[in-house]
Amino acid sequence: MNGVVTSNSLMVEEIKQKMETGNVQFLLASFSDINGSSRAKLVPSKRLSTVLESGAGFAGFAVGDLGHGPTDPDILCIPDLRSMTILPWQKDLAWFAGTLTEDGSPWSYCTRTILLNVMEKAKKLGYEMKTGVEPEFSLLKEGDQGTITPADPFDVANKPCYNQVALMRNYDFLSTLIGYMEELEWDVSQADHEDANGQFEVNFEFADVLTSADRLMFFKYMVRSMAEERNLVATFMPKPFSHLTGNGCHMHLSLWNGSQNLFKNTGDPKGNELSELGYHFIGGILKHAKSLTAIVCPTVNSYKRLTAMSTSSGATWAPNLISYGGNNRTQLVRCPGAGRIEFRAMDNHANPYLASAAILAAGLDGIEKKVNPDLIISENSELESVLGNEIGKLPSTLQEAIIELEENEVLIESLGHDFMNTYIKRKKEEWAEYNEKISSWEIEKYLKEN
Repeated sequence: MNGVVTSNSLMVEEIKQKMETGNVQFLLASFSDINGSSRAKLVPSKRLSTVLESGAGFAGFAVGDLGHGPTDPDILCIPDLRSMTILPWQKDLAWFAGTLTEDGSPWSYCTRTILLNVMEKAKKLGYEMKTGVEPEFSLLKEGDQGTITPADPFDVANKPCYNQVALMRNYDFLSTLIGYMEELEWDVSQADHEDANGQFEVNFEFADVLTSADRLMFFKYMVRSMAEERNLVATFMPKPFSHLTGNGCHMHLSLWNGSQNLFKNTGDPKGNELSELGYHFIGGILKHAKSLTAIVCPTVNSYKRLTAMSTSSGATWAPNLISYGGNNRTQLVRCPGAGRIEFRAMDNHANPYLASAAILAAGLDGIEKKVNPDLIISENSELESVLGNEIGKLPSTLQEAIIELEENEVLIESLGHDFMNTYIKRKKEEWAEYNEKISSWEIEKYLKEN
Protein backbone atom coordinates (compact mmCIF):
# COMPACT_ATOMS: atom_id res chain seq x y z
CA MET A 1 0.00 0.00 0.00
CA ASN A 2 2.79 2.44 1.01
CA GLY A 3 0.40 5.37 1.18
CA VAL A 4 -0.34 5.42 -2.56
CA VAL A 5 -3.93 4.76 -3.57
CA THR A 6 -4.20 3.68 -7.17
CA SER A 7 -7.40 3.70 -9.22
CA ASN A 8 -8.13 1.03 -11.78
CA SER A 9 -9.69 2.03 -15.08
CA LEU A 10 -12.97 0.27 -14.31
CA MET A 11 -13.44 2.25 -11.10
CA VAL A 12 -12.59 5.49 -12.89
CA GLU A 13 -15.24 4.81 -15.52
CA GLU A 14 -17.79 3.91 -12.83
CA ILE A 15 -17.13 7.17 -10.99
CA LYS A 16 -17.29 9.20 -14.20
CA GLN A 17 -20.61 7.57 -15.05
CA LYS A 18 -21.97 8.26 -11.58
CA MET A 19 -20.89 11.89 -11.76
CA GLU A 20 -22.40 12.31 -15.22
CA THR A 21 -25.68 10.67 -14.21
CA GLY A 22 -25.89 12.84 -11.10
CA ASN A 23 -24.90 15.98 -13.03
CA VAL A 24 -21.90 16.52 -10.74
CA GLN A 25 -20.12 19.63 -12.00
CA PHE A 26 -17.24 19.96 -9.54
CA LEU A 27 -15.16 17.93 -7.14
CA LEU A 28 -13.33 18.83 -3.96
CA ALA A 29 -9.86 17.28 -3.79
CA SER A 30 -9.48 17.32 -0.02
CA PHE A 31 -6.81 16.33 2.47
CA SER A 32 -6.20 16.72 6.18
CA ASP A 33 -3.48 18.97 7.52
CA ILE A 34 -1.46 18.08 10.62
CA ASN A 35 -4.23 19.43 12.89
CA GLY A 36 -7.03 17.50 11.22
CA SER A 37 -8.45 20.50 9.35
CA SER A 38 -9.67 19.96 5.79
CA ARG A 39 -7.81 21.63 2.94
CA ALA A 40 -9.13 21.42 -0.60
CA LYS A 41 -9.18 22.62 -4.16
CA LEU A 42 -12.28 22.94 -6.31
CA VAL A 43 -11.83 21.09 -9.60
CA PRO A 44 -14.24 20.89 -12.58
CA SER A 45 -15.54 17.35 -12.91
CA LYS A 46 -14.26 17.10 -16.51
CA ARG A 47 -10.73 17.26 -15.02
CA LEU A 48 -11.17 14.09 -12.93
CA SER A 49 -8.77 11.96 -14.99
CA THR A 50 -6.13 14.69 -14.92
CA VAL A 51 -6.30 15.16 -11.16
CA LEU A 52 -6.17 11.40 -10.63
CA GLU A 53 -3.01 11.20 -12.72
CA SER A 54 -1.16 14.34 -11.68
CA GLY A 55 -3.01 15.49 -8.58
CA ALA A 56 -4.26 18.84 -7.37
CA GLY A 57 -1.24 20.99 -6.51
CA PHE A 58 -0.78 22.77 -3.19
CA ALA A 59 1.99 25.00 -1.89
CA GLY A 60 2.86 22.96 1.19
CA PHE A 61 4.33 25.86 3.15
CA ALA A 62 1.04 27.78 2.80
CA VAL A 63 -0.81 24.91 4.47
CA GLY A 64 1.39 24.83 7.57
CA ASP A 65 3.49 22.04 9.01
CA LEU A 66 3.99 19.79 6.00
CA GLY A 67 7.77 19.74 5.96
CA HIS A 68 7.94 22.42 3.25
CA GLY A 69 9.46 25.86 2.87
CA PRO A 70 8.37 28.59 0.42
CA THR A 71 10.91 27.41 -2.18
CA ASP A 72 9.83 23.76 -2.25
CA PRO A 73 7.79 22.23 -5.10
CA ASP A 74 4.06 21.58 -4.84
CA ILE A 75 2.63 18.69 -2.95
CA LEU A 76 -0.03 16.86 -4.94
CA CYS A 77 -3.34 15.60 -3.60
CA ILE A 78 -4.47 12.40 -5.33
CA PRO A 79 -8.19 11.74 -4.75
CA ASP A 80 -9.15 8.26 -3.52
CA LEU A 81 -12.12 7.23 -5.65
CA ARG A 82 -13.38 4.94 -2.89
CA SER A 83 -14.08 8.00 -0.73
CA MET A 84 -16.33 9.77 -3.25
CA THR A 85 -19.14 11.54 -1.41
CA ILE A 86 -21.74 13.58 -3.27
CA LEU A 87 -22.85 16.41 -1.01
CA PRO A 88 -26.49 15.71 -0.08
CA TRP A 89 -27.21 19.43 0.20
CA GLN A 90 -25.35 20.36 -3.01
CA LYS A 91 -25.60 17.48 -5.42
CA ASP A 92 -23.53 19.04 -8.18
CA LEU A 93 -20.44 18.72 -5.97
CA ALA A 94 -18.49 15.57 -4.97
CA TRP A 95 -15.97 15.39 -2.12
CA PHE A 96 -12.92 13.12 -2.30
CA ALA A 97 -10.45 12.34 0.47
CA GLY A 98 -6.95 12.38 -0.94
CA THR A 99 -3.41 11.35 -0.13
CA LEU A 100 -0.41 13.60 -0.69
CA THR A 101 2.54 12.89 -2.96
CA GLU A 102 5.66 14.71 -4.09
CA ASP A 103 7.44 13.78 -7.30
CA GLY A 104 5.31 10.65 -7.51
CA SER A 105 6.21 9.35 -4.05
CA PRO A 106 4.06 9.25 -0.90
CA TRP A 107 4.57 12.33 1.26
CA SER A 108 5.59 11.41 4.81
CA TYR A 109 3.71 14.38 6.30
CA CYS A 110 0.37 13.17 4.92
CA THR A 111 -1.60 11.82 7.87
CA ARG A 112 -3.82 9.67 5.64
CA THR A 113 -0.66 8.08 4.25
CA ILE A 114 0.57 7.46 7.80
CA LEU A 115 -2.66 5.58 8.56
CA LEU A 116 -2.38 3.59 5.31
CA ASN A 117 1.15 2.55 6.26
CA VAL A 118 0.15 1.31 9.73
CA MET A 119 -2.81 -0.48 8.15
CA GLU A 120 -0.40 -2.20 5.77
CA LYS A 121 1.70 -3.41 8.70
CA ALA A 122 -1.45 -4.80 10.35
CA LYS A 123 -2.51 -6.44 7.09
CA LYS A 124 0.79 -8.31 6.83
CA LEU A 125 0.10 -9.71 10.30
CA GLY A 126 -3.38 -10.79 9.24
CA TYR A 127 -5.33 -7.97 10.88
CA GLU A 128 -7.79 -5.38 9.62
CA MET A 129 -9.02 -2.79 12.11
CA LYS A 130 -12.63 -1.73 11.98
CA THR A 131 -13.85 1.31 13.87
CA GLY A 132 -17.02 3.13 14.72
CA VAL A 133 -16.80 6.70 16.02
CA GLU A 134 -19.23 8.67 18.17
CA PRO A 135 -18.61 12.37 17.49
CA GLU A 136 -20.20 14.82 19.93
CA PHE A 137 -20.79 18.43 18.96
CA SER A 138 -22.40 21.57 20.37
CA LEU A 139 -24.82 23.85 18.53
CA LEU A 140 -24.20 27.44 19.60
CA LYS A 141 -25.09 31.04 18.90
CA GLU A 142 -22.39 33.68 18.83
CA GLY A 143 -23.16 37.10 20.30
CA ASP A 144 -22.02 40.51 19.07
CA GLN A 145 -19.16 40.59 21.58
CA GLY A 146 -17.97 37.08 20.68
CA THR A 147 -19.87 35.42 23.52
CA ILE A 148 -21.24 31.93 22.93
CA THR A 149 -24.41 30.33 24.27
CA PRO A 150 -26.32 27.15 23.39
CA ALA A 151 -28.37 27.78 20.25
CA ASP A 152 -31.54 26.62 22.02
CA PRO A 153 -32.35 29.29 24.66
CA PHE A 154 -34.69 26.88 26.47
CA ASP A 155 -31.97 24.22 26.88
CA VAL A 156 -31.02 25.14 30.46
CA ALA A 157 -31.60 21.96 32.51
CA ASN A 158 -28.85 20.83 34.88
CA LYS A 159 -29.26 17.27 33.59
CA PRO A 160 -30.23 17.67 29.92
CA CYS A 161 -28.98 14.29 28.70
CA TYR A 162 -31.60 12.40 26.63
CA ASN A 163 -34.11 15.20 27.27
CA GLN A 164 -36.88 14.47 24.79
CA VAL A 165 -38.28 18.00 24.62
CA ALA A 166 -34.83 19.52 24.03
CA LEU A 167 -34.09 16.83 21.46
CA MET A 168 -37.27 17.57 19.53
CA ARG A 169 -36.71 21.33 19.58
CA ASN A 170 -33.71 20.48 17.38
CA TYR A 171 -35.63 17.99 15.27
CA ASP A 172 -35.21 19.93 12.03
CA PHE A 173 -31.42 20.02 12.30
CA LEU A 174 -30.99 16.44 13.47
CA SER A 175 -33.52 14.86 11.11
CA THR A 176 -31.95 16.68 8.17
CA LEU A 177 -28.48 15.55 9.25
CA ILE A 178 -29.62 11.95 9.67
CA GLY A 179 -31.36 12.10 6.29
CA TYR A 180 -28.12 13.20 4.66
CA MET A 181 -26.19 10.41 6.39
CA GLU A 182 -28.75 7.81 5.33
CA GLU A 183 -28.49 9.12 1.77
CA LEU A 184 -24.75 8.47 2.03
CA GLU A 185 -25.56 4.92 3.26
CA TRP A 186 -23.81 5.39 6.60
CA ASP A 187 -26.58 3.46 8.38
CA VAL A 188 -27.37 5.74 11.33
CA SER A 189 -28.35 3.84 14.47
CA GLN A 190 -29.45 6.69 16.74
CA ALA A 191 -29.06 10.34 17.74
CA ASP A 192 -29.48 11.93 21.12
CA HIS A 193 -29.18 15.05 23.22
CA GLU A 194 -25.98 14.59 25.19
CA ASP A 195 -24.98 15.58 28.74
CA ALA A 196 -24.29 19.27 28.05
CA ASN A 197 -26.78 21.93 27.06
CA GLY A 198 -26.82 22.27 23.28
CA GLN A 199 -24.79 19.07 22.82
CA PHE A 200 -25.68 16.22 20.46
CA GLU A 201 -24.34 12.92 19.17
CA VAL A 202 -25.18 10.86 16.09
CA ASN A 203 -24.08 7.22 15.91
CA PHE A 204 -23.55 5.40 12.62
CA GLU A 205 -22.35 2.00 11.47
CA PHE A 206 -18.71 0.93 11.86
CA ALA A 207 -16.47 0.37 8.85
CA ASP A 208 -12.83 -0.27 8.05
CA VAL A 209 -10.63 2.26 9.84
CA LEU A 210 -9.79 4.30 6.72
CA THR A 211 -13.44 4.66 5.70
CA SER A 212 -14.39 5.69 9.24
CA ALA A 213 -11.65 8.34 9.31
CA ASP A 214 -12.79 9.69 5.93
CA ARG A 215 -16.37 9.79 7.15
CA LEU A 216 -15.46 11.61 10.33
CA MET A 217 -13.65 14.27 8.29
CA PHE A 218 -16.72 14.70 6.09
CA PHE A 219 -19.14 14.54 9.05
CA LYS A 220 -17.50 17.54 10.71
CA TYR A 221 -17.59 19.48 7.45
CA MET A 222 -21.24 18.58 6.94
CA VAL A 223 -22.35 19.54 10.46
CA ARG A 224 -20.52 22.87 10.32
CA SER A 225 -21.98 23.65 6.88
CA MET A 226 -25.50 22.90 8.08
CA ALA A 227 -25.01 25.12 11.13
CA GLU A 228 -23.71 28.02 9.07
CA GLU A 229 -26.78 27.81 6.81
CA ARG A 230 -28.86 28.38 9.96
CA ASN A 231 -26.65 31.19 11.31
CA LEU A 232 -25.42 28.90 14.07
CA VAL A 233 -22.01 27.69 15.14
CA ALA A 234 -21.34 23.95 15.34
CA THR A 235 -18.26 23.26 17.43
CA PHE A 236 -16.39 20.05 18.12
CA MET A 237 -14.21 21.86 20.68
CA PRO A 238 -13.47 19.47 23.58
CA LYS A 239 -14.47 21.95 26.30
CA PRO A 240 -16.35 25.06 25.09
CA PHE A 241 -17.88 25.71 28.54
CA SER A 242 -16.07 25.19 31.84
CA HIS A 243 -19.25 24.14 33.69
CA LEU A 244 -20.60 21.73 31.05
CA THR A 245 -19.59 18.29 29.87
CA GLY A 246 -17.07 18.37 27.01
CA ASN A 247 -17.25 16.99 23.48
CA GLY A 248 -15.57 13.63 23.05
CA CYS A 249 -15.20 11.27 20.12
CA HIS A 250 -15.34 7.74 21.48
CA MET A 251 -13.91 5.09 19.17
CA HIS A 252 -15.24 1.52 19.11
CA LEU A 253 -12.78 -0.86 17.50
CA SER A 254 -11.98 -4.46 16.72
CA LEU A 255 -9.55 -6.49 14.61
CA TRP A 256 -10.76 -8.77 11.84
CA ASN A 257 -9.44 -11.37 9.42
CA GLY A 258 -11.92 -11.49 6.58
CA SER A 259 -15.32 -12.13 8.15
CA GLN A 260 -13.85 -13.30 11.46
CA ASN A 261 -13.88 -10.92 14.41
CA LEU A 262 -10.56 -11.69 16.12
CA PHE A 263 -11.59 -9.89 19.32
CA LYS A 264 -14.66 -12.06 19.95
CA ASN A 265 -14.60 -14.86 22.51
CA THR A 266 -17.90 -15.88 24.07
CA GLY A 267 -16.02 -18.08 26.55
CA ASP A 268 -14.09 -15.19 28.09
CA PRO A 269 -13.76 -15.98 31.84
CA LYS A 270 -13.75 -12.25 32.61
CA GLY A 271 -17.20 -11.90 31.10
CA ASN A 272 -16.25 -9.30 28.49
CA GLU A 273 -16.59 -11.74 25.55
CA LEU A 274 -13.11 -10.67 24.46
CA SER A 275 -10.28 -12.83 23.08
CA GLU A 276 -6.71 -13.00 24.34
CA LEU A 277 -5.71 -10.99 21.26
CA GLY A 278 -8.19 -8.31 22.28
CA TYR A 279 -6.74 -8.13 25.78
CA HIS A 280 -3.22 -7.79 24.39
CA PHE A 281 -4.47 -4.94 22.18
CA ILE A 282 -5.88 -3.26 25.30
CA GLY A 283 -2.53 -3.88 26.98
CA GLY A 284 -0.81 -1.96 24.18
CA ILE A 285 -3.21 0.96 24.57
CA LEU A 286 -2.66 1.10 28.33
CA LYS A 287 1.10 0.75 27.92
CA HIS A 288 1.23 3.72 25.54
CA ALA A 289 -1.72 5.64 27.02
CA LYS A 290 0.22 8.68 28.23
CA SER A 291 1.95 9.13 24.87
CA LEU A 292 -1.21 8.39 22.92
CA THR A 293 -2.95 11.21 24.73
CA ALA A 294 -0.77 13.79 22.95
CA ILE A 295 -2.28 12.58 19.66
CA VAL A 296 -5.88 11.77 20.57
CA CYS A 297 -6.20 14.87 22.81
CA PRO A 298 -3.94 17.22 20.86
CA THR A 299 -4.82 20.73 22.07
CA VAL A 300 -4.55 22.79 25.23
CA ASN A 301 -8.33 22.74 25.50
CA SER A 302 -8.42 18.92 25.33
CA TYR A 303 -7.07 18.72 28.88
CA LYS A 304 -9.82 20.97 30.24
CA ARG A 305 -12.12 18.06 29.32
CA LEU A 306 -9.88 15.28 30.63
CA THR A 307 -9.10 16.91 33.96
CA ALA A 308 -12.49 18.49 34.76
CA MET A 309 -13.45 17.82 38.37
CA SER A 310 -17.20 18.08 37.84
CA THR A 311 -19.90 19.66 35.71
CA SER A 312 -23.40 20.99 36.30
CA SER A 313 -24.76 17.52 35.44
CA GLY A 314 -22.63 15.91 38.16
CA ALA A 315 -20.21 13.95 35.94
CA THR A 316 -17.65 14.71 33.24
CA TRP A 317 -17.76 11.29 31.47
CA ALA A 318 -14.13 11.81 30.45
CA PRO A 319 -11.57 9.23 31.62
CA ASN A 320 -8.36 10.30 33.33
CA LEU A 321 -7.12 6.99 34.74
CA ILE A 322 -5.16 4.38 32.78
CA SER A 323 -7.72 1.63 33.19
CA TYR A 324 -10.03 -0.78 31.43
CA GLY A 325 -13.15 -2.66 32.39
CA GLY A 326 -16.56 -3.92 31.42
CA ASN A 327 -19.57 -1.79 30.61
CA ASN A 328 -18.26 1.14 32.66
CA ARG A 329 -18.12 4.58 31.06
CA THR A 330 -15.51 5.91 33.47
CA GLN A 331 -12.82 3.62 32.03
CA LEU A 332 -10.22 4.67 29.48
CA VAL A 333 -10.98 1.43 27.60
CA ARG A 334 -14.50 0.09 28.00
CA CYS A 335 -15.70 -3.36 26.98
CA PRO A 336 -19.31 -2.59 26.01
CA GLY A 337 -20.19 -5.74 24.07
CA ALA A 338 -18.95 -8.94 22.49
CA GLY A 339 -15.85 -8.61 20.32
CA ARG A 340 -15.19 -4.87 20.56
CA ILE A 341 -13.66 -2.28 22.83
CA GLU A 342 -14.30 1.43 23.22
CA PHE A 343 -11.47 3.95 23.56
CA ARG A 344 -12.95 6.92 25.42
CA ALA A 345 -10.17 9.51 25.69
CA MET A 346 -10.20 10.78 22.10
CA ASP A 347 -11.78 14.12 21.26
CA ASN A 348 -12.73 15.79 17.99
CA HIS A 349 -9.66 18.00 17.86
CA ALA A 350 -7.71 14.85 17.02
CA ASN A 351 -6.71 14.29 13.42
CA PRO A 352 -8.85 11.20 12.58
CA TYR A 353 -6.13 9.58 10.46
CA LEU A 354 -3.29 10.21 12.89
CA ALA A 355 -5.31 9.18 15.95
CA SER A 356 -6.45 5.96 14.27
CA ALA A 357 -2.88 5.16 13.19
CA ALA A 358 -1.52 5.78 16.69
CA ILE A 359 -4.19 3.62 18.38
CA LEU A 360 -3.59 0.80 15.90
CA ALA A 361 0.18 1.04 16.34
CA ALA A 362 -0.14 0.91 20.13
CA GLY A 363 -2.46 -2.08 19.94
CA LEU A 364 -0.18 -3.96 17.53
CA ASP A 365 2.71 -3.41 19.92
CA GLY A 366 0.60 -4.87 22.70
CA ILE A 367 -0.14 -7.93 20.56
CA GLU A 368 3.50 -8.36 19.52
CA LYS A 369 4.72 -8.17 23.12
CA LYS A 370 1.68 -10.01 24.55
CA VAL A 371 1.07 -7.20 27.04
CA ASN A 372 -1.27 -8.13 29.88
CA PRO A 373 -3.47 -5.10 30.69
CA ASP A 374 -3.96 -6.27 34.27
CA LEU A 375 -0.20 -6.16 34.82
CA ILE A 376 -0.02 -2.60 33.46
CA ILE A 377 -2.63 -1.49 35.99
CA SER A 378 -1.01 -3.52 38.78
CA GLU A 379 2.45 -2.08 38.07
CA ASN A 380 1.02 1.44 38.09
CA SER A 381 -0.67 0.81 41.42
CA GLU A 382 2.53 -0.54 42.96
CA LEU A 383 4.55 2.43 41.74
CA GLU A 384 1.91 4.82 43.10
CA SER A 385 2.17 3.27 46.55
CA VAL A 386 5.97 3.53 46.50
CA LEU A 387 6.34 6.95 44.90
CA GLY A 388 3.17 8.53 46.23
CA ASN A 389 2.27 10.07 42.85
CA GLU A 390 -0.40 9.69 40.20
CA ILE A 391 1.49 7.50 37.76
CA GLY A 392 -1.73 5.69 36.79
CA LYS A 393 -3.31 8.88 35.47
CA LEU A 394 -3.38 10.34 31.99
CA PRO A 395 -1.40 13.56 31.49
CA SER A 396 -3.11 16.64 32.89
CA THR A 397 -1.72 19.09 30.31
CA LEU A 398 -0.61 19.09 26.69
CA GLN A 399 2.93 19.71 27.89
CA GLU A 400 2.94 16.54 30.02
CA ALA A 401 1.56 14.50 27.14
CA ILE A 402 4.15 15.80 24.67
CA ILE A 403 6.98 14.95 27.08
CA GLU A 404 5.64 11.37 27.19
CA LEU A 405 5.28 11.17 23.40
CA GLU A 406 8.79 12.48 22.84
CA GLU A 407 10.17 9.41 24.65
CA ASN A 408 7.93 6.84 22.93
CA GLU A 409 10.02 5.07 20.32
CA VAL A 410 7.22 2.71 19.23
CA LEU A 411 4.81 5.48 18.22
CA ILE A 412 7.50 7.70 16.72
CA GLU A 413 8.80 4.81 14.61
CA SER A 414 5.29 3.73 13.56
CA LEU A 415 4.12 7.21 12.56
CA GLY A 416 7.40 8.40 11.05
CA HIS A 417 10.38 10.22 12.61
CA ASP A 418 10.29 13.33 10.42
CA PHE A 419 6.57 13.82 10.85
CA MET A 420 6.64 13.17 14.58
CA ASN A 421 9.54 15.57 15.13
CA THR A 422 7.49 18.26 13.41
CA TYR A 423 4.34 17.32 15.32
CA ILE A 424 6.11 17.45 18.68
CA LYS A 425 7.80 20.75 17.81
CA ARG A 426 4.48 22.31 16.80
CA LYS A 427 2.75 21.13 19.98
CA LYS A 428 5.54 22.56 22.12
CA GLU A 429 5.05 25.88 20.33
CA GLU A 430 1.30 25.65 20.95
CA TRP A 431 1.89 25.13 24.67
CA ALA A 432 4.32 28.07 24.79
CA GLU A 433 1.84 30.27 22.92
CA TYR A 434 -0.89 29.37 25.43
CA ASN A 435 1.34 30.22 28.39
CA GLU A 436 2.17 33.62 26.92
CA LYS A 437 -1.48 34.68 26.71
CA ILE A 438 -3.23 36.52 29.54
CA SER A 439 -6.72 35.10 30.06
CA SER A 440 -9.85 36.93 31.18
CA TRP A 441 -9.80 34.73 34.29
CA GLU A 442 -6.39 36.11 35.24
CA ILE A 443 -7.55 39.69 34.73
CA GLU A 444 -10.64 39.10 36.81
CA LYS A 445 -8.77 37.36 39.61
CA TYR A 446 -5.50 39.30 39.84
CA LEU A 447 -5.94 42.78 38.38
CA LYS A 448 -6.94 44.47 41.62
CA GLU A 449 -5.26 42.15 44.13
CA ASN A 450 -2.46 43.34 46.44
